[in-house]
Amino acid sequence: MPSDTPMTVLVTGASSGFGALTARALARAGHTVHAGIRQPATRNAPAVAELTRYATDHDVDLRAVELDVTSQDSADAAIARILADRNRLDVIVHNAGHMATGPAEAFTPEQLAQLYDVNVLGTQRVNRAALPQLRAQGDGLLVWIGSSSTRGGCPPFIGPYFAAKAAMDALAVSYAAEVVRFGIDTAIVVPGAFTSGTNHFRHAGAPADSDRATAYDERYGTLLAELDQRLAALIPPDAEAAHVADAVVRLVDLPAGTRPLRTHIDPSRDGSEVVSAVADRVRAEFFRRAGLDDLLTTGSSL
Repeated sequence: MPSDTPMTVLVTGASSGFGALTARALARAGHTVHAGIRQPATRNAPAVAELTRYATDHDVDLRAVELDVTSQDSADAAIARILADRNRLDVIVHNAGHMATGPAEAFTPEQLAQLYDVNVLGTQRVNRAALPQLRAQGDGLLVWIGSSSTRGGCPPFIGPYFAAKAAMDALAVSYAAEVVRFGIDTAIVVPGAFTSGTNHFRHAGAPADSDRATAYDERYGTLLAELDQRLAALIPPDAEAAHVADAVVRLVDLPAGTRPLRTHIDPSRDGSEVVSAVADRVRAEFFRRAGLDDLLTTGSSL
């Protein structure tokens, strides 16, 4: 149902997967949604055309904005364009990310830096572009699309990606306390392993050092090739990636100050929700002991 209080939203990495689904779901809910897409005139022109058709067919306010989260200039320009169009910005959905699969040793340090650049530094670039506006408004919401691997049962051979998502989670938790006095909420959405409905596995990067990767193949055989099938076997048939987008819509529509710090969408039930409940409760208790109660919202822990 359309929202009674439409908001202006930016979704990063919105050309496919969780990002595309979330942008469309938020638009259907009545919000004005800017879908951040890199290379919209070339590589991702088909995605932009599909988004435009969707907006027309469903009569929703959904528009593409050029955004490459690996460039501060691009992040600054995207935010400036949104503010020029709308004169405000209410929600940032940090979704842009990239996966890589393979033996951790076979990735070069430069490859790990590239994954960190997209998954972690990309959020920092967008925050630095957007937060001055949200702070000036005295309200806003940062939604971070994390990963259950950060605190759940993470399989091998996705280590570089998992490390980057864990770093992003830590950054999100720090931001939560640092922006709350400006009236800005933080919500971390924690998807489990969705092997369909996204391009994570299909477009995953591979290690550059093929010799070292081959050495692992000799011991682990087809385990890596079968990894997505093994994960898919844990997922119920009714699990859909769109459930992640639905969770974001619910968070956006909740009253400020009541949003939970974490929302898990984990059909494989890898244990992340159990561990996170303990970790977030410990964090909240530590804040209370340190006299930092005002930095905790009602949803800071279960």
